[in-house]
Amino acid sequence: MTLEQDINNAVAALDKGGVILYPTDTVWGIGCDATDSAAVRRVFEIKRRADSKALITLVADVADIGRYSAVAPSVASAIIGASDRPTTVVYPGGHGLAPELLAEDGSVGMRVTAELVSSSICRALGRPLVSTSANISGQPAAGIYGEISREIIDAVDYVVEARRNDDSRSMPSRVVKINPDGSTVTLRP
Repeated sequence: MTLEQDINNAVAALDKGGVILYPTDTVWGIGCDATDSAAVRRVFEIKRRADSKALITLVADVADIGRYSAVAPSVASAIIGASDRPTTVVYPGGHGLAPELLAEDGSVGMRVTAELVSSSICRALGRPLVSTSANISGQPAAGIYGEISREIIDAVDYVVEARRNDDSRSMPSRVVKINPDGSTVTLRP
């Protein structure tokens, strides 16, 4: 299967409200269309995760951040550009996403992904993609495909073929929060 076919299959599943398993710029992730409440609830069920713990989303381009938060893309770009590794930013005033993705204070975590597969899925979908580690809540995250439990694999609608044999590991993302007053705090260095 070509990468293009693989991406098209993933997007077809997402467009039907499905949940996928896919590689990201950090770990293997469980994802769905971030604007689809039913799909987001299903991700929480698969992970056995309390819905009070917000999930992050991936976008393909920094310009997408302004579509889903109250922060200008230029502010996001400055924060992201200051890091040499993937950076998840928690933005105030999340909007246009499934309400289940917003924290109690209305903020939303987003990361611009530069990884080929996840960014291609985001671009082809045309909407943000939920990204949460491919594991049952409380268990170790799957850094490579071979660490994903059969339970997780069987629970999703599509498993991306790309990078299944890739044993390289990435560091977890840095996490920075932008407060409503514009100040920032690093949640995970």
